[in-house]
Amino acid sequence: MTAVAGISRTTAAEPYETCDSYDELVARVRAGELGPDPATQRIAVAFTTRQAVRHDGRGTGYRNEVLSLRLGGAVGSCAVEPGALPDRAVEECVGASVARLLEHPLLPVRVAALDAYLMHVTAHTPRNGARPVMLSAGTSLEKSRARAKAVVALLDLPADATVLVVGVVNSLLEALRSRRLSYVPCDLKGGLTEWEEAVVTDALAEAGRCDALLVSGMTLGNGTFEPLRRHALAHGKQLVMFAQTGSAVLPRFLGHGVSAVCAEPYPFFWLDGSPGTLHRYGGPCPEGGR
Repeated sequence: MTAVAGISRTTAAEPYETCDSYDELVARVRAGELGPDPATQRIAVAFTTRQAVRHDGRGTGYRNEVLSLRLGGAVGSCAVEPGALPDRAVEECVGASVARLLEHPLLPVRVAALDAYLMHVTAHTPRNGARPVMLSAGTSLEKSRARAKAVVALLDLPADATVLVVGVVNSLLEALRSRRLSYVPCDLKGGLTEWEEAVVTDALAEAGRCDALLVSGMTLGNGTFEPLRRHALAHGKQLVMFAQTGSAVLPRFLGHGVSAVCAEPYPFFWLDGSPGTLHRYGGPCPEGGR
């Protein structure tokens, strides 16, 4: 698996033009300020990916459902709660312009369209500020742990710090435990972690007692991202995003509450055992990295 060690304190420069808020970013895309007129950009393919997983040796499992839209060579994605997306949403996206989908009544559709557009105009490349991290081929658990190690390495914290984890992924919790970092697990579904810790459901209510935030990009699709971004900005806390949802959206907030992003566009690590690539922005860099 990929080793992520030798952390330095340097950070990458902003990869491209950033925005003060999600609403500002959407407004600028609609106005054609960040690329071609979105009314001229049409979605060729729309699809959903549904997954259920229980890694070998783990006591708990989970389900994923993701809406993905293809624009040219780019794919933008937004995760949703399993079963929450109506079947008609996929048909409504095919052939529609990005401008039209940015006004769709369903927030996950709007997020996926925004992600596809921004991926189309600014790909995850070193030239655009991304630092690639290769994931070796392996089992679902091996790849999950490798991704978790790459994500957690973006936190620059002492061993006794407490991290709010929004979007519970047991491999991320395991990686935090290995660094002797305390955490508060949070997920709208509640429940228990692999270690039978209670999962809270109100992230903003818990943020005040945490030193940093480690947050899923899925918060874009359920409308909880902006309050967390504003909290991190107001209190000078690190906000690290792990992003299958909105992997091209979230780097646009670097320096505006978001301190680092581990971007993972489609295809995601859990789809097969082949090698893959993550793209990191901001945060501490491995020695010798960009």
